[in-house]
Amino acid sequence: MSIIICPGVHSAQLTESFVQAIQNCIGQRNYLILPTEEYPPYSAIAISQWLNQQQLAKTQALSFIAFSAGVVGGMGAATIWQLQGGKINHFIAFDGWGMPLLGDFPIYRVSHDYFTHWSSGILGTGESGFYADPVVEHLDLWRSPNSCIGWQVVGSGLKIRCCLADCLEHMLNEP
Repeated sequence: MSIIICPGVHSAQLTESFVQAIQNCIGQRNYLILPTEEYPPYSAIAISQWLNQQQLAKTQALSFIAFSAGVVGGMGAATIWQLQGGKINHFIAFDGWGMPLLGDFPIYRVSHDYFTHWSSGILGTGESGFYADPVVEHLDLWRSPNSCIGWQVVGSGLKIRCCLADCLEHMLNEP
């Protein structure tokens, strides 16, 4: 499985820290990181063009992890990938506040605080989600998922106390 990382508008070092942290938890996978210095993360068309340049087979299932502005472009690109015959295993949206999360594939919402989680849920909660408690800064959610503690919220409303990195591992291992 390839994991497509769609960062937001921030330094590449934050995304490098994110990938390092999740590698420690979920292991080596085929991580493809959108180079935001070349492609705007909020553009589904730009991300789709970049994905096509990666020469991925449409038979290969993709998992998207997107952050902030990257949620906007990533959600559109995932939808385009699926409409072109590709398969999406997961779409995990980090702090995509105000972004509707609707699709015919498993969607998860991750938020830096309860208010963002609750208020974004109006536009689609997804299969399950996570919110930090205690609250963390927006960029810290992306930079350090291994040190972010909070609540995994399962569709039925069940809440499980956990570390965000462990929650991501659980999300990515769901069928």
